[in-house]
Amino acid sequence: MSGTAPVLAAVLALAAGTYAFRLAGPLLHGRIELSPRVRTLLSAGAVVLLVALLATGALTESHAFAGWARPAGVLAGGVLAWRRAPFAVVVLGAAVTTAGLRMAGVG
Repeated sequence: MSGTAPVLAAVLALAAGTYAFRLAGPLLHGRIELSPRVRTLLSAGAVVLLVALLATGALTESHAFAGWARPAGVLAGGVLAWRRAPFAVVVLGAAVTTAGLRMAGVG
């Protein structure tokens, strides 16, 4: 049981930090003014973070290349989303593309 105390402490610390971080937004709204340059950098940072998450999720599996079927499915879904297809069509298009390529033997 002595091993559970550090884990519990870590979970509680992360929970408190998450709560404080989420509470900071409403409490500081209107009190801190960001320069246009900082706003631009924050927007760019959010886009870069989302692209990095997309790339790692689409291209890797268990620290190795996921094969060509998954990135092709993500690309198909991205094209459908860019063309403003409904969400269900985007998801189904990506899934069908990936499944079809895997059935054809493309890893």
